[in-house]
Amino acid sequence: MKITNLKKKYDGKTVVDSVSFTIPRGKVLSLIGPNGAGKSTVMGMISRLIARDAGDIHFEDKDLSHWNSKELAKKLAILTQHNNVQMKLTVRELVAFGRFPYSGSRLTAEDVRMIDKAIAYMELQEFEDRFIDELSGGQRQRAYIAMVIAQDTEYVLLDEPTNNLDIYHASNMMRTVRRLCDELGKTVILVLHEINYAAFYSDYICAFVDGKIAKFEKVEDVINKETLSEIYKVDFEIIHINGKPLSVYY
Repeated sequence: MKITNLKKKYDGKTVVDSVSFTIPRGKVLSLIGPNGAGKSTVMGMISRLIARDAGDIHFEDKDLSHWNSKELAKKLAILTQHNNVQMKLTVRELVAFGRFPYSGSRLTAEDVRMIDKAIAYMELQEFEDRFIDELSGGQRQRAYIAMVIAQDTEYVLLDEPTNNLDIYHASNMMRTVRRLCDELGKTVILVLHEINYAAFYSDYICAFVDGKIAKFEKVEDVINKETLSEIYKVDFEIIHINGKPLSVYY
């Protein structure tokens, strides 16, 4: 996927300004930056949830706006920050929604196989007949990821997947993200506020400031004292754990 000169304004204020980058295929890419930097807006435009004011998004050699919604949903899955299901659904029923682009409401044997696979992959078998609103936050988030896995897309977009999760469940979520890439071959794009999760689990980082890209490089070229201090306007020190750069700010 190639993004060129992407722009977005709200109430006359530019929130995304001439953003251009190419998403590395088969890798984990994290979008980071201060609040209001434009990262979630960029994610929204990439997923077609937000209309772009200008610029191009090319996906498999075709402008994103020219894709049929059903066909695009077989290629690209999006999980937003707010996943409030109003219906009374079991985990299995929720995961089955991932198969809607393929078979609608009439599930085939292949759909059932993919649903079973997704539930097993996220270790939700003991919860599959429980209602979503009866689950803990971590269990519920795993169910949504299972729905995305059942959708069986190459590209997975996750907007703040660790939001409102405690450290244990957030760390498990990021390990799952890494597995989606390494074991299932997904291209994963994340919006993250937690810099160290981005550093430890990503291959590439795209850092935003004031609606523009401040830095787009491999992790080790972004997670350094000078770059982070410039982006976040606070002092950073960098430590390394298992060869991975992690930040400490003060």
